[in-house]
Amino acid sequence: MKVACVGGGPAGLYLAILLKRQDPSHDITVHERDPRGSTYGWGVTYWRSLLDRLTELDPESARRIEEHSVTWNAGVALLRGETTRHPGDTGHGIGRHRLLEILAERARSLGVRVEFEREITPATLPEADLVVAADGVHSALRAPHEDHFGTRAVAGRNPFVWLGTTRVFDAFTFAFVETAHGWIWCYGYPYDAGHSTFLVECAPETWTGLGLDRAEEADGRALLEKLFADVLDGRELLGRPSADGGSPWQRFRTLTNTTWHRGNLVLLGDAAHTTHYSIGAGTTLALEDAMGLAAALGAHPGTAGLPQALARYERERMSALLSVQSAARYSAQWYENLPRYIGLPAHRMFALLGQRHSPLLPYVPPQVYYGIDRAAERLEPLRRFKRWLGPKVARGAHTRALAERG
Repeated sequence: MKVACVGGGPAGLYLAILLKRQDPSHDITVHERDPRGSTYGWGVTYWRSLLDRLTELDPESARRIEEHSVTWNAGVALLRGETTRHPGDTGHGIGRHRLLEILAERARSLGVRVEFEREITPATLPEADLVVAADGVHSALRAPHEDHFGTRAVAGRNPFVWLGTTRVFDAFTFAFVETAHGWIWCYGYPYDAGHSTFLVECAPETWTGLGLDRAEEADGRALLEKLFADVLDGRELLGRPSADGGSPWQRFRTLTNTTWHRGNLVLLGDAAHTTHYSIGAGTTLALEDAMGLAAALGAHPGTAGLPQALARYERERMSALLSVQSAARYSAQWYENLPRYIGLPAHRMFALLGQRHSPLLPYVPPQVYYGIDRAAERLEPLRRFKRWLGPKVARGAHTRALAERG
């Protein structure tokens, strides 16, 4: 098949790699609008389970990704002068620019054409048997057909900003700082030997009260450096001006589509769906989309099998995403309702931070939930009841939300 992949992010590049490995006769071009070596973002996170799947599907790119990643195996939370450290599964971080460099080099080595500074629009689509819209949340290829795709984007309440720092954290770090205008907090994690990602979030009233909505980019960073001086250990924050010259602060847009394909056009990665950054799954889900689409195309080869392949990809990936999207929704709500938890003793608040994906937590008083959770660790019947009740509550909440939209 002739495949045009629009968007040179992780999803598009990895799909090209997998399809070339399946059948070297595929004619594949990845079209990326930005220049070679330019990318947004700092570092991305993933877990061992993803690396195992990458190793199974393409050992060469997996080896290089692992070589250029850093790891941690704990979470640290800081609040009111108290630090809590919890051991956990091993997390991995890699610079987004490095990840894209590795995937682009691997794709080219397999015979994929990777063309930079090539902006593709619906009016300039190349001739292809399959067109993959991997062009992000603001997909130009999806835009003319959003009624067909059932596109819906919901903006979150809290503003946030992606930054970097030369402070290299040894764990995934959360820190909460109280100001005269409310709480502001950060997530920090390393992605190479000299840098960490540093994401800052707060409520809208805190953002405006601190003047971050009006501050120049450099002035805003300077204020954040003061607020998080202890967390940063005196290191500076690194920023990049937004592409349009406006504020680097954003509100997260949760994007969904009711269908992911139209004729020979298929959505991939952020063009199809987004999940809140607080669960750290965006890149993993994009790569898993690529795996799912490649597997479906392999099971229904050729242009004759394209309708069945795209239907299978959509069905299987939508099903796989349900639990992740639910976890992301509840995680975002936990932060949007931070005053509900921030007054608890630090160790209890940190425990509920770890439970923020729970569909039960928003409906149970925090102190009561904490007691139930501790008891469930000791009593198997209560643990089973909690596992049963959580999904039941989540389904009920989802049904109510759909009814309200209708």
